[in-house]
Amino acid sequence: MSAITDNLADIGSGLLITLVISVLSYAGGLVLGSLMAILRVGPIPPLRALGAAWVTVACNIPNLCLMVLVGLALPNVGIRIPLFWSVIVALVFSSSGFVCETVRSGINSVPKGQIEAARALGMPFWLIIRGIVLPQALARTIQPLVNVFIACLIGSSLAAAVGVVELTAVTQRINQERAAGVITFLTSGLTYLAIAFAATKFGGRLERRLEFMGKEERA
Repeated sequence: MSAITDNLADIGSGLLITLVISVLSYAGGLVLGSLMAILRVGPIPPLRALGAAWVTVACNIPNLCLMVLVGLALPNVGIRIPLFWSVIVALVFSSSGFVCETVRSGINSVPKGQIEAARALGMPFWLIIRGIVLPQALARTIQPLVNVFIACLIGSSLAAAVGVVELTAVTQRINQERAAGVITFLTSGLTYLAIAFAATKFGGRLERRLEFMGKEERA
């Protein structure tokens, strides 16, 4: 246990970096993925094709490969990104593909009568999406979007492989110094589990709150 108590400051620092990576990656993926979902359901065929191609690539390349390519391969062609930001760029790209498909399913669940009524009133496509469709789509896909955040959290542990000192990297260092793999990785694993559990509970509460507000509006 002393391996943990003697390194609480380093563990806390690593945990903070993990949280920053996870939150920034998720926020970027949510924005970019929502944009790609809009392109996929839009009326312009080339943009629909772009969205489909984006999802195919983003969802089928492992996060570690993306991190290596962004952080270590791009400098070979003159594009230099700090390792910390290369991890975020990789996770944003990866998560945006899953966000896109999640939000697209939410968009498809919105009653078409609402869209047709908005069109009859002369509302343009982007205003219909922004004001009517997207808010409902996001509200209906809260738990799947929480799962994307958890994927960003778990994916952030791969940052250690490209030299970013987050929670997993700190855990590996402590294990190498103290030969206490069980307690160190158990602590690290339980920390990830606790964050994921908290995110799931928050998503559930938010989902119930929005459902309650929706019932009040209909009443």
